[in-house]
Amino acid sequence: MAKVGIVMGSDSDMPIMEKAAAFLDEMGIDYEMRIISAHREPDIFFDWAKSAKDNGMKVIIAGAGKAAHLPGMCAALFPLPVIGIPMKTSDLGGVDSLYSIVQMPSGVPVATVAINGGLNAGILAAKILATEDEELLCKLEAYAENMKKEVMAKDAKINE
Repeated sequence: MAKVGIVMGSDSDMPIMEKAAAFLDEMGIDYEMRIISAHREPDIFFDWAKSAKDNGMKVIIAGAGKAAHLPGMCAALFPLPVIGIPMKTSDLGGVDSLYSIVQMPSGVPVATVAINGGLNAGILAAKILATEDEELLCKLEAYAENMKKEVMAKDAKINE
């Protein structure tokens, strides 16, 4: 059963959303990925978001550009954590998306990562799940240690 829902409003968001999915794959976390437009398919979106908890999801990662309503609407309908990924847009570079997602009203929070921050969304979802999963926590600690070693190796190489 999927523990993480990954949803985007357009297939143009797929390259960024795939970064979250790839990290979840690396950590062995089940997920469901969907393309559902909150604006063009509101009935389908409402059904999906309202049933996500009953379908076993513990976290939703929602990516959106421009008006970026998808993450906020997920947060309004889904009672567990929602992580928003603002997409870079050609019009305003993604700042419009960032503001739309991060400026949620009180009582309807969306954890928001950087513009095009698919990898960080996957990592944050894993960290949320790791609060109740010791094996996943160990994998995340190993991932962090590996990042540290990579940086140290690069530093040692430039300082030879």
